[in-house]
Amino acid sequence: MIKKNIPNFFTLCNLFSGCIAIVFALEGNLVWCAYMVGIACLFDLLDGMVARILKVTSELGKQLDSMADIVSFGVAPGVLLYKMIICTQLFVAFVKDPANFYNAQSAMSAHINFLAMTGFLVTVFSAIRLAKFNIDTRQSYSFIGLPTPASAILIASLPLSINDVFTALVRPGGITGENIIAFLAMTDGKNNIYQYLLQPYSVMALTFISCFLLVAPLPLFALKFNNFSFAGNRVRYIFLAIALVLLLIFKFLGIPLIIILYIVSSAINNMMTKKKARINSQH
Repeated sequence: MIKKNIPNFFTLCNLFSGCIAIVFALEGNLVWCAYMVGIACLFDLLDGMVARILKVTSELGKQLDSMADIVSFGVAPGVLLYKMIICTQLFVAFVKDPANFYNAQSAMSAHINFLAMTGFLVTVFSAIRLAKFNIDTRQSYSFIGLPTPASAILIASLPLSINDVFTALVRPGGITGENIIAFLAMTDGKNNIYQYLLQPYSVMALTFISCFLLVAPLPLFALKFNNFSFAGNRVRYIFLAIALVLLLIFKFLGIPLIIILYIVSSAINNMMTKKKARINSQH
């Protein structure tokens, strides 16, 4: 009985991490929200790995996994995007008119921010993605569409990338006139990409891209290791090695590049698999 529930323990740790991520986002600590999403991804990876090692499965575990994933990789990223859009709106308001920044901040908090609510589209599309996964027998050893953990990591990379340059902006109370002035001074010149990241429409573009990738009919390989031999996991090991190099070079800005690498390497892997199957069928 205990053995059967060990994977469920990791699933519940995933759920708990997602709940903490939401709390951090609501408090304005977007960096720790992103970290907790990453920790939730780690637990999500572990629950499946442990289940395969112990050779245990259960309907309870399957249901728990979906419920944990919608919180950690649907709701938490949605709240993070909601808060990020508000932060970027305040950033733009200050850049346009520093003298009236605090008036703009008060006016914004007094009205319903429908633009920021578009961040929750990721929550909606994550729910669709998870529901499709549960009923699609083709996705046992591969994926169709970007998995929700990968989408969540992509979204979490935004505050972490900004944090690499200027910690204060994505911490509680970070959007102040003084912090924005300091940030603008630090990002003048070679790091201008960070100023483009702090635009509401950049965050909304990330939202729409994530929504599309979640439900797009893209065949993608899964990072599931039935064994650790190189021969059976060549594409996975090569992908992980290149991903590590990208992280070392670009830090958190490397995460979007890793997602692109994941999609491209999956496409190449699919072409090679089909070519091999065609050659085998001819003999």
